[in-house]
Amino acid sequence: MEDQNNQTDNSTSPDNNRDDITPKVTGIGGIFFYSDDLKEMKEWYTRNLGIEINDWGSSSFESRNIDRPDEINSLQWCPFKKGDAYFSPSKKDFMINYRVRNIEGLVNKLKENGVTILDDMASYDYGKFIHIMDAEGNKIELWEPKD
Repeated sequence: MEDQNNQTDNSTSPDNNRDDITPKVTGIGGIFFYSDDLKEMKEWYTRNLGIEINDWGSSSFESRNIDRPDEINSLQWCPFKKGDAYFSPSKKDFMINYRVRNIEGLVNKLKENGVTILDDMASYDYGKFIHIMDAEGNKIELWEPKD
């Protein structure tokens, strides 16, 4: 729908509709990677890039949802000690956490598509998580935050 200024009205697009339950990725929730020297790596990022490390050994970057400015999203950044089992069974040096909508529906779709599901869904007070493998052996963490 176009207004008099020739701008598109996106108020009814799926990303703007809080009632939309289409299972899909809606953003990046976290970036995790291996480090040979975890202490030095954290110090390097703090000293050189100003990334503050919290008690859990990570940093949280907050942003506003452009379609719903009252909603604050966060992205977790965290190095892990090389070889940490959290990335297993992947042999890669990184893992990405994707923020998703309707995680149950997405998992059903993934199962139908033959995607490897690594674990059962886990629920916490900050959301639901499940891990999958992509076509090249990258472990992926899916996270549906609680509203």
